[in-house]
Amino acid sequence: MTFPPSTATDAAAEPADTADPAASGPAVVGRSPGQLMWRRFRRDRTGVGSAIVVLAFFLIALLAPVIASLYGKDPYTTYGQNQPGLLNQFGYPIAPNGGISGDFWFGLEPGLGRDVFTQLVYGIRTSLSIAVIVTVLTTVIGVVMGVTSGYLGGRTDYVIGRVIDTLLAFPSQLFLIVFLPVVEAALVLPEEETPVWLRYVSICVVLTVLGWATIARLLRAQVLSLRAREFVEAARVTGASPARVIFKELLPNLWTPIIIQATLALPLYVGAEAGLGFLGVGMTEPTPDWGRMFQVGVNVYHSDVTYLLFPGVSMLIFVVAFNLLGDSIRDAFDPRTKR
Repeated sequence: MTFPPSTATDAAAEPADTADPAASGPAVVGRSPGQLMWRRFRRDRTGVGSAIVVLAFFLIALLAPVIASLYGKDPYTTYGQNQPGLLNQFGYPIAPNGGISGDFWFGLEPGLGRDVFTQLVYGIRTSLSIAVIVTVLTTVIGVVMGVTSGYLGGRTDYVIGRVIDTLLAFPSQLFLIVFLPVVEAALVLPEEETPVWLRYVSICVVLTVLGWATIARLLRAQVLSLRAREFVEAARVTGASPARVIFKELLPNLWTPIIIQATLALPLYVGAEAGLGFLGVGMTEPTPDWGRMFQVGVNVYHSDVTYLLFPGVSMLIFVVAFNLLGDSIRDAFDPRTKR
């Protein structure tokens, strides 16, 4: 005997068989905060263009020896003194526009006759290396001191706060000018020449000591507001250790100000290092340096303005591009700050 198919079963199965797959709509895919930040940043043409310019400067700094090798010149050889017909009796390039030619793309340095192009490329390398080291050190120290001060509070907060106030009260440029010769006088005999590595380390140390207080004060204020939030209190109630609260609850909410402050601080340290070189307390000869190029250019601009043009334009482009990049990163992290 055969039985007819169950209509109830068919009726129950019919909606599943005839349902339209497109009726439910596309699946919703969640995005992490980092993906949202990257998406907003890619839409900012100013930020992308600034990032390309900044990346180009870093590549030039990293590949300076390769560029000099392909170019066929170096920043140390005094071509104007070794080859007749390049400098006149007063030490200025004979060729127009500072001696620019097919052999010397950016001309010659007045006096010593060194190649300006390689001086500029290696000067980027010197300034950026110091700025990157100081930025990393100040950021790390500032994060440690700021988070410690804000989270622990009490006597620890008071002591760190007074140290921060003292450092911020120092006139940084004046202190750098005075302190660097003192350090070298204590470590180098008067009849000896200051080693290049010692001047390099001294600049990094002094800039770091005077620079970490700014980010530390900012993060202290952020931690003071975060430690009273519900998620931090919940972590404490569940028995989380202070280290876990700091690394799992506080630091993830501090990455935005940390990254923004670091991107804004780096061009400031580039300018500070160049300012020291201009004042004569920066990197020593024969290390190529933007600041010392400004120093030479100011003395010869009335007869050779071209020499001052190249480091000036290069630093202007780099500082403006990095500041615009920092603003774009800030807007990407927090779109509410975008005007």
